[in-house]
Amino acid sequence: MDKNIGEQLNKAYEAYRQACMDRDHAVKELQQKTENYMQQIREQQEKIDLQNSIIAKLKSQLAALNANR
Repeated sequence: MDKNIGEQLNKAYEAYRQACMDRDHAVKELQQKTENYMQQIREQQEKIDLQNSIIAKLKSQLAALNANR
């Protein structure tokens, strides 16, 4: 009976160890995806800021043209 308990403990420990490794892998993967998404968000925000500045410049040029009419 002691051998059976030892085998069960070994199996339980191996399952726990595997679950911990799976969890660690999932955490690393989530961190990497989060970093990638944050980088994409920063890049998109830079594009939005650039486009907003272009729009503001074009609006001021349009206002100047309309004032000259």
